[in-house]
Amino acid sequence: MKPFESFLAQKIEEYVAYRQSLGFSLHPMTSHLRSFDRYLAMRNTEPTVLQPSFFLELRATLKLESRSINRILSTTRMFFQYLVRQGFYTANPVKDIPFLPENEIIPFIFSEKQVELLLKAVLNSIRKNQRYFLKDLSGHMAILLLARCGMRISEPLKMKVDQYRPKEKTLYIEKTKFKKDRLIPVPMSVTVELENYLCARKVLIGDHQNPFLLAGAKQKGLNDNRVRCIFRQALKDIKIDQSRQVIGNINFSAPTVHSLRHTFAVNTLKRVQARGRSPQNALPVLAAYMGHSEYKHTVKYLKMIDAKKRKQFLDFSLEQKEKR
Repeated sequence: MKPFESFLAQKIEEYVAYRQSLGFSLHPMTSHLRSFDRYLAMRNTEPTVLQPSFFLELRATLKLESRSINRILSTTRMFFQYLVRQGFYTANPVKDIPFLPENEIIPFIFSEKQVELLLKAVLNSIRKNQRYFLKDLSGHMAILLLARCGMRISEPLKMKVDQYRPKEKTLYIEKTKFKKDRLIPVPMSVTVELENYLCARKVLIGDHQNPFLLAGAKQKGLNDNRVRCIFRQALKDIKIDQSRQVIGNINFSAPTVHSLRHTFAVNTLKRVQARGRSPQNALPVLAAYMGHSEYKHTVKYLKMIDAKKRKQFLDFSLEQKEKR
């Protein structure tokens, strides 16, 4: 990891190590702290007790969207709270720095047809050369699990072979975000593909050559950059690799790997509604399945615009923008 450069570099590294020891992901926390560290270094700030005015200047100087600035402030606030607990600071100078107003974000939601097209494009991209076949097949399985089981990208990539239980048709997801463990049933269609993958994996590398469920190079798991690369190419292949649109105070997000998780949740609730049942009643089960730490993270999917309405809204907004 690239070293930090400011006079607080050692303290930042200690904080990062502390958070990691608790099981928290280093991304995007490290990125936020690096932005703060760069600003400190750029200002040539001498070792001193930073005042709230310094962070107001930081907030005004950063040439980023309000959402990104707020995330940097939030992470920095947590870092200084850590320094207070350590006795390095007597008060948190970021505590009362207000966040900037944020644009409303409308995430990209795939239609069920688009999900099918995406998965087919990923499957068609698998190279038949023995050198690349297993890695490409692992990439396909990763995206399939994201789309069909609503996982975060880190979850299938960290999973070990013995965390799939073939008799129960379940996957055990261990110590992911918020240090939560959960056991989820796997849809039958995914089970078939997963067991086919495991058969191919056994033939190509045996049972004990790689501990990770989704095998990458040597004895490592699949790299998330590889999954993102496969995903972006599939978007291009099915011609939905659109960029983010900012219209007024609304951000229309571009499709990302995490969009598959949002899509899984929204389409699950839509299918519940289509069967004449209440999506509201399905939320506790969906929250447990997706590993949400708080119920509010699942409730937001009730308000999320589906793919068709999102496109209509985006088209209308673009039309109004052109008329101005």
